[in-house]
Amino acid sequence: MSNNKFGKIFNFTTWGESHGKAIGCVVDGVPSKIKLNENDIQKWLDKRKPGKTKYTSQRKEPDKIEILSGTFEGFTTGAPISLIIRNENQRSKDYEKIKNVFRPGHADYTYFMKYGIRDYMGGGRSSARETAMRVAAGGIARKIINKFSKNKISIKGYLLQIGNSKINTNNFNKNNIDKNEFFSPDQSIVPIWKEKINIARKSGSSLGAIIEIRAKGVPIGLGDPIYEKLDSDLARAMMSINAVKGVEIGNGFESVLSSGEENIDEMRMQNKKVNFLTNNSGGILGGISTGEEIIVRFCVKPTSSILKSSKSITNKFKQVNVSTKGRHDPCVGIRAVPVGEAMMAITIADHLLRYRAIKNS
Repeated sequence: MSNNKFGKIFNFTTWGESHGKAIGCVVDGVPSKIKLNENDIQKWLDKRKPGKTKYTSQRKEPDKIEILSGTFEGFTTGAPISLIIRNENQRSKDYEKIKNVFRPGHADYTYFMKYGIRDYMGGGRSSARETAMRVAAGGIARKIINKFSKNKISIKGYLLQIGNSKINTNNFNKNNIDKNEFFSPDQSIVPIWKEKINIARKSGSSLGAIIEIRAKGVPIGLGDPIYEKLDSDLARAMMSINAVKGVEIGNGFESVLSSGEENIDEMRMQNKKVNFLTNNSGGILGGISTGEEIIVRFCVKPTSSILKSSKSITNKFKQVNVSTKGRHDPCVGIRAVPVGEAMMAITIADHLLRYRAIKNS
């Protein structure tokens, strides 16, 4: 299996399976003399780890990160940084009864048809467990961003919608995001989301979600105008996350409802600086950052592992009905928030280093 790597200058390669002994990644392209220890990474992993609330998977994993290489006396050396998280709470027996069945909505069928073999325990490489290492790599990316950007760049993600229940944007308060189980900026929607997830879980079903990620303070000039557009790299980053089925930048699909004069971001001079009157472009024009806030949204489909019986086939191509038991997220979109933040940080860090390389050449 190839293509386990993401990024150009700043890049990482993940390895490991959901129910294997460990998962890990090798992060390369990290400049030397950046202060780094496990705590710099662990705080982001703690936002994503399962078993924190009853609204996510009940798999109890501490997700304790270990740095195996690439640092010396608390600083990066410029060498590859190897990271590992040991799996401690696998329950592989949950998959014994369905090991020969393709779960609808999962990668079981496509993996088997492509490789002729698949790890049925938790989905192996196709499991969202792999995203823990993206969050770990994202923790290092944030250190690079802080080191090499003249501006202070802040990256924040939150849930906009679960199922058909959207936040009230009039209630938006960024201080609420880390104070509830749903990364919601609207505290009033939280009890509604709790009820919806409880109903979905009890009925053996699941729900989808929409997540928004914003990056403020990104400098002008990141991205290239043709095949390495910043927005195309961000779209690829978000689409690579498990269960993501759609990505939009700025106004995205809503822009089709606007006229040309409504959708363009007009400009004026203010205190001898360019001032955009709107940010419908989501902070990117022609594939290059404008200096305005970068806004990305992505939608996550309902979790495919559900208790409700569904029609499928076996690996011998016999028709069966299947019900997926075990510990699964009733809404995988909740834990996708820190993953989306990480992929934003990784993409921006990579483009910052690309920009720096061009300017220093």
